[in-house]
Amino acid sequence: MKIFISITFLLVFSTSFGQTITGKITSKNGDTLPYVNVYLKKTKIGTSTNEKGFYELKNLSVGNYTMILSSIGYKTKSIKIEIKTNEKKIKNFTLFEDNSLDEIVISGTLRPISKTASPVSVEVYSNTFFKKNPTPSIFESMQNVNGVRPQLNCNVCNTGDIHINGLEGPYTFVLIDGMPIVSGLSTVYGLTGIPQALIERVEVVKGPASTLYGSEAVGGIINIITKKPSNSPKLTTDTFASSWGEVNTDIGLRYKLSKKTSGLLGVNYFNFQNRIDNNNDNFTDLTLQNRISLFNKVNIERKSNKVFTIAGRYVYEDRWGGEMDWKKKYRGTDTKYGESIYTNRWETFGTYQLPTTENINFQFSANGHYQDSYYGIDAYDAEQLIAFGQFIYNKQIKQKHDLLLGVAYRYTFYDDNTFATFEKDGITNKAAITHLPGIFLQDEISLNKRNKLLLGARWDYNSTHGSIFSPRINYKWNSKDNSNIIRASIGNGFRVANVFTEDHAALTGAREVEFDGELLPETSWNANLNYVKKINTENSFITIDASTFYTYFNNRILPDYETDSNKIIYANLNGHSISKGFSLNTDIIFTNGLAINAGATLMDVSVTENNIKTRQLLTESFSGVWSISYKFNTNFTIDYTGNVYGPMRLPLLGENDTRAEHSPWYSIQNIQFTKKFTNSWEVYGGIKNLLNFTPAANSINSADNPFDTGVNTEQNPELAFDPSYVYASNQGIRAFAGIRYTLF
Repeated sequence: MKIFISITFLLVFSTSFGQTITGKITSKNGDTLPYVNVYLKKTKIGTSTNEKGFYELKNLSVGNYTMILSSIGYKTKSIKIEIKTNEKKIKNFTLFEDNSLDEIVISGTLRPISKTASPVSVEVYSNTFFKKNPTPSIFESMQNVNGVRPQLNCNVCNTGDIHINGLEGPYTFVLIDGMPIVSGLSTVYGLTGIPQALIERVEVVKGPASTLYGSEAVGGIINIITKKPSNSPKLTTDTFASSWGEVNTDIGLRYKLSKKTSGLLGVNYFNFQNRIDNNNDNFTDLTLQNRISLFNKVNIERKSNKVFTIAGRYVYEDRWGGEMDWKKKYRGTDTKYGESIYTNRWETFGTYQLPTTENINFQFSANGHYQDSYYGIDAYDAEQLIAFGQFIYNKQIKQKHDLLLGVAYRYTFYDDNTFATFEKDGITNKAAITHLPGIFLQDEISLNKRNKLLLGARWDYNSTHGSIFSPRINYKWNSKDNSNIIRASIGNGFRVANVFTEDHAALTGAREVEFDGELLPETSWNANLNYVKKINTENSFITIDASTFYTYFNNRILPDYETDSNKIIYANLNGHSISKGFSLNTDIIFTNGLAINAGATLMDVSVTENNIKTRQLLTESFSGVWSISYKFNTNFTIDYTGNVYGPMRLPLLGENDTRAEHSPWYSIQNIQFTKKFTNSWEVYGGIKNLLNFTPAANSINSADNPFDTGVNTEQNPELAFDPSYVYASNQGIRAFAGIRYTLF
């Protein structure tokens, strides 16, 4: 009898828990999708697809389930499945690309949260988005993001920064994996050399984020999220070259040091050594560069399943621009004009989750930036060291309050050979050392399923300027089906400026630099209203994202080019500055392979001083971007990308300056063709700057006399050499071609 009962039990058990689901997951064009998350809702059963896109769920009991399929860059799919006795189901699925990326984001609240649920508006751009217009650096890649403009600041050395909603580069905080890496000196030259093969996505938050990130996050943040070693292919390579002679190579390699330690190695190499002068001003149209960047990220698995990652990056760059016959032996002399910059830079950052029952993270970063440069005969040697660390404690209380408490400290060492680091005697050098401890608190309150309120505040103590307080309030409402979302925010931002580390114009030597009084920290108040509408039809997925913004500045520091054409005068604004505008984004993804992403931003950025209102220099009133892609069933894709900018007010040298006061309307358009042969190999090519737009040939004033020889610039300022009149690259139309290889 006992044997009979045992046999019966075994038969029942095996038939109840012996079922299997297996299958393959592909994209619409038939490519296999590795590392797709596959799990059964409301169970602990799950897996992910292997390198060839196959998955298998074993030992399932009889019943009805909901299977969830999710992968970054693709629309999450939900399928109802019935499991019967002794059944092995084969279920193959297709996932469609989703440019809106309703995924987990971290930039808005410093904790993982779905993009839809976040009370802070976060824009997410995948690696796939940037592949539609491949570029050598993340700086150039941002040109197709609505409301974001890479701004060149010098016609000679082509340095640049990133503007968000009309605010200059120093107001944009650039992070890597949530850590402050690109700041101070590196805002000028540190945005290049990040291996794009390792970038998983880029998160953009527009508006002040000083409550969480402190100084510099006034205009917004750009958070570059790198891939996790566990989710990365074994090898990725991407190499392309242009008809101008540019060569760029990105390599990503996943490796294992032990069973519990995996890493991700990245290499970026860019080289351009072709002297081109199409506008015949005897100056290089594009700066010559030789750059290598090494990136390494290590993930250590711990018994407690707590997070421990550490990463590092090293960048070396040799760049120069100037007169066509300039040579290295002329560096620092007045024989031939050239701007030569050697950059050595190292970075390290990581996250360590404390082995406690509470959720406490320690995040850290450090970087050193060393610059040896000559701008004509003017030498600029600078050294900057920044160390940053913070503890973040996160706790949920009764499912209503999600508290986040942080304690941070930032140390900055800066030294150079300019008067900015001299003692009052004007002779003795003294490096600038700044201590910046801070504490911040945030409470995300779930009022109900459709309403959220986020309250935050931060207090910092700057060792030079004293206490700084910055609060913010965010509110979010969503409809029952999340097809309508409204977000509103009010926040305060602050920034402590360092002119010589942030403004390239202060270094060129073309004008004398003057400080009018002690520079006090800038403060701002920002209000933002955002509306998102999602429409799903039988043949398309549509997302409409509209925002209006308003920022009011006190104590703003702006370079004054106009009071004295021989000087750049820096002072706190005796008045106020306002940035306001409206932006609209639209994503349309059709099931037939057509995808359209388009956006436009209207802005009014003004400066009011002594009751006189003027339009801010180098700021467009309108900008538009678009990306139109079509995938054929033959694994062939066409990408048409572009942007358009309205006129900007440009810095002139006086009333007799013959150059135009405003830039023209202009557009940079590109087309790319991609053919995928297998899941590993693809080739691509196309044409950049289809309309062959370049600025006026006389953009560099007095290019024939760069050392102002025999000219009294005080009496005749319009005759002075000036490379700061720049709003777009001199690089014209060019063809490009590349090849990608991925080993899963």
